[in-house]
Amino acid sequence: MRKLGLPELFERLIPKTHEKIRWSTLAEVLIVSRFCEPTSELFIAEQFYRQSALVDLFGISEGDIYDNRLYRALDKLVEQKDKIQEHLKNRLGVLFDLKYDILLYDVTSTYFEGEAAANPKAARGYSRDSRPDCKQVCIGLVVTKEGFPFGYEIFEGNKHDSPNGCLRQKTVDTIVEKMESMYGKSDRIWIMDRGMISPDNLELLSSEGRRYIIGTPKAQLRRFEKELLSGDWQKVRVPSELFMCRDAARRQRS
Repeated sequence: MRKLGLPELFERLIPKTHEKIRWSTLAEVLIVSRFCEPTSELFIAEQFYRQSALVDLFGISEGDIYDNRLYRALDKLVEQKDKIQEHLKNRLGVLFDLKYDILLYDVTSTYFEGEAAANPKAARGYSRDSRPDCKQVCIGLVVTKEGFPFGYEIFEGNKHDSPNGCLRQKTVDTIVEKMESMYGKSDRIWIMDRGMISPDNLELLSSEGRRYIIGTPKAQLRRFEKELLSGDWQKVRVPSELFMCRDAARRQRS
């Protein structure tokens, strides 16, 4: 946390008001706890915190760490999500010499037990967890080629990038435009799987000089089977047949 400059960042973004324990300190408790025991805030409050050395390290008594206080700390953090993401992107780029020239984007989801009536983004949609009976939210995550997080967004549970997805709602345009508004339109390559392919997404990714690699559905590949099977192709990765290089021999000679 110190190398990333997080304590100072939290102090600046979440100044102390009248609370008994600073929200910035509670944010640090959450981070350390999650690294040591990746679990829920309820488990941290009821078991992990009191069984660890954090009581002595932070000087906060067991009784002062409870679930609602930790939930409120998360609320304070999410209010500053964009500023925290930008800070981490810049700091990680310095520590690990990241170039951010290749960005990988994908979407997952998490579901809720119960009505989730207080969450406006909770909705029923395509369930990756095989729980279509539950409301969910979708989580869009962008990472670098090294796997470092670049940014994320939370979407309604019925958002889907497939042309036949629920309500034909999209996430790609939101993510691409959000990342570019925060970090500029530098020379990047976006990489996405075939679930993201749609005419609107392809039009967006092809515009304004953007570059991309996106998976193609098998049904669409069959339309170009004749062209794909012609010419001089050579496997570059055995036994995988996913990556092939056309005219490899000619390029090697050149």
